[in-house]
Amino acid sequence: MNSTHTLLSIKQLEIDYPSLDGQGRVTAVKGLNLDLAQGEIGCLLGSSGCGKSTVLRAICGFEPVKAGEILLRDQVVSSASIHTPPNLRKVGMVFQDFALFPHLSVLENIAFGLQHLPSQQRSSVAKEWLERVSLSDKADAYPHELSGGQQQRVALARAMAPEPDLILLDEPFSSLDIELRERLAGETRDILKANNITALLVTHDQFEAFAIADKTGVMADGKVIQWDVPYELYHQPVNRYVADFIGRGVFVKGLVQPNNKVRIELGELDLEPGHTGKVGDQIDVLLRADDISHDDHSPMQAEVVRKIFRGADFLYTLKLASGVEIFAFVPSHHDHAIGEKIGIYLAADHVVTFND
Repeated sequence: MNSTHTLLSIKQLEIDYPSLDGQGRVTAVKGLNLDLAQGEIGCLLGSSGCGKSTVLRAICGFEPVKAGEILLRDQVVSSASIHTPPNLRKVGMVFQDFALFPHLSVLENIAFGLQHLPSQQRSSVAKEWLERVSLSDKADAYPHELSGGQQQRVALARAMAPEPDLILLDEPFSSLDIELRERLAGETRDILKANNITALLVTHDQFEAFAIADKTGVMADGKVIQWDVPYELYHQPVNRYVADFIGRGVFVKGLVQPNNKVRIELGELDLEPGHTGKVGDQIDVLLRADDISHDDHSPMQAEVVRKIFRGADFLYTLKLASGVEIFAFVPSHHDHAIGEKIGIYLAADHVVTFND
């Protein structure tokens, strides 16, 4: 089997559940499609209530399907008429709160899913997975004696030990500090890749998604709007929702100029080759925080309206002469006061635009 074999395939998935008032049904997922190849890490990214956790539950077999299909290794495991029980799907799950057994040691937690093996073998497989997640010295410890990051790795080892075809991670880092999240996402990615494990996680945090996933699907209203590599989501969003959701930015008005350029309040930018706008057309231009640079000597001025200190830099909200507000990342040694005017210039080398 080559490495590009599709392991998980979801086709036109639809899931609904009874409404709170009991007067009908609410559609949670509608017309959702995605494919995940063997060894690939995917992510469903979206705000609360978009249906992403419902999709994970359906893949596990915890949620019935109204229409469409879920296939694992080309076998239909969920449809309107087929429902393979969760224990026969070879799918592992890492829960939001890790769900470790407090009364069992770390080694016993990992061995828990290996009941089908003789006890001697159970112990050796569990030890091997402890080594793979670099926690061999914690075999006899109990979950409460571990840090959040160590608990995360135990939960991952427990899910991987039975060698499932697919690992699902439900908001796996949400209970951890922000600094820990990205580091652990990177570590989790390394562990999954080293073991050629296919995984799908759900999160509302795009930095977490980009730190771990090969492909990310931006979800809204029960659908995947764009399923793509993170670079393309950022640079080639398919619509305004994706453009707005990925990265921090604002839309500003622009006028199409001759020579495939667009004029905005801050100057002229080159349009992408093949842009369909005609000279004189008004279009919306997406300006992200990294498209604006700060320069004390620039004649173009903007007023600092808000600022968020992020360590290495500030995220400034700046007001232009027209009253339009934009974002800019500025190195943190440039600490300007709210209300102060600072020099800025356009540093965008890639322009995302949408016609009205």
